[in-house]
Amino acid sequence: MLARLQRLIRGFAPGGSAKPRYVFDETDHRVAAAGLLVYAMNVDGVQSPAEKKRVESLIQERFSLDAEETQALLAAAGERNRNALDFNDFTGIVKRAYNVEGRERIIEMMWEIVFADQVLHEFEDNLVWRVAEALGVPVQTRNVIRGRVAERNGVTLSEASE
Repeated sequence: MLARLQRLIRGFAPGGSAKPRYVFDETDHRVAAAGLLVYAMNVDGVQSPAEKKRVESLIQERFSLDAEETQALLAAAGERNRNALDFNDFTGIVKRAYNVEGRERIIEMMWEIVFADQVLHEFEDNLVWRVAEALGVPVQTRNVIRGRVAERNGVTLSEASE
């Protein structure tokens, strides 16, 4: 909230830009959360249009951003992803920034990305489980979230994959 107010004020200041520049610091919890979503989108080696669209809408909705801010956050998350060793570069920030419900929501968002293209790749499945473990989301809760998101996206889960 304060950051938005500061950007607005800078926009009206003498010499200020009419279009504020959105900067997301690499330690920003939103960059870390978006980084996990981008990681999930890319882990199977295929970035489908459905996954990309879903990442954008989830980020915009979750963080109450406009289209320009969403693209700036995605750019920051993409850059952070290119420099990250693995998803653990994001989980520590997310774990500190979010309460239990917030971390569960991140896992739900990751499942939304994974199921957006109607295909569950083993790398995607494994990634979400490992991130959930790192964030301290219990197995039973993971199963409930996974099932709920799969059903919402019309994905049938086999008994073996559950």
